[in-house]
This record gives sequence, structure tokens and C-alpha cells, in this order.
Amino acid sequence: METKTPKDSLTVLTDLVLPGETNYLDNLFGGELLARMDRACSIAARRHSRRIVVTASVNHVAFNKSVPVGSVVSVEAKVSRAFKTSMEIYVDVWIEDRQSLSKTKVNEGIYTFVAVDETGKPVKIPQIVPETDLEKERYEGALRRKQLSLVLAGKLKPNEATELKALFN
Repeated sequence: METKTPKDSLTVLTDLVLPGETNYLDNLFGGELLARMDRACSIAARRHSRRIVVTASVNHVAFNKSVPVGSVVSVEAKVSRAFKTSMEIYVDVWIEDRQSLSKTKVNEGIYTFVAVDETGKPVKIPQIVPETDLEKERYEGALRRKQLSLVLAGKLKPNEATELKALFN
């Protein structure tokens, strides 16, 4: 199976925040942003695997800055690491300044998707070869994040989480 790079899965969804998508403070609802992030990650996962994909978990979301009504929001997702049948997708959320068009990162998240066949059975996927420094950093951290999630879910014994143990030894 051929290897791929994170840029092969890059997905950018850009949209305008409308009044019906905001709370009483005229900021984008968190759930609306999560849905946009999930859609972008789903497309990135499908581009990588060329298979049907399902969301397995939302491992991390940081709402660092509110997104006001009228903002132009770009959700950028790409696969940070591929495992046997699952893949971690890192998603960054940006807003554009209306005057300068400069972009400010406002949120980020880490999702896990699993590639499946038509019956819902997990299938093998291509591996990732990171290229940029950021891609390499996210790739290296992905195994630790996966092990932490598995330990917290009771699916991996703490003493078997070799990458996590290495942080403390």
C-alpha cells in the first residue's frame, strides 16, 4: 500500500458566520463549530483512505477565541498520523480580519476516524510520511495521544503505554 503525505488529505472549508448560528453574545455556537470541524475532518480522512470513514472520537477541542457573527471562518483539516485502520486528523480554525484579510487561529481540535468497508468492518489504510516540522511534531505526538485515549477508555493497561511511559523515564 502506498504511503501518503498529510497535504494529500488537506481539506479547507470556508464559510460565513450567520446570525442564526450564533448565541446571545452574537458568537458562533460551539456545537456549530464542532459540526464544521467534523465535516472537514471527515473529508480529510476520506481523501487519505479512499474509504468510507466514521468518527471514532473527538480527542481534543480548544475553544480559544470566540467567533463573532459575520466572520469568515476557515476550518483546515489534514491527517496527522495513520495507524492500522484509524487515523488522527488535526484541525485548525482560523478567522479573517475584515480589513487586512490577515488570519488569526481561534480554535483547534484532534479527531480520530476509522476507515470501514460497506459492512462497517474496519479496513487497512495507507501510512503517512510527514514533511514539514509541524507535521512531524503532530505525527510524533499522535501515538502518545492514542495511547492516552486508550488508557483512559480502559482499552490499554497503563504499563503497556510505552510512548507515555517514555515521557516519564
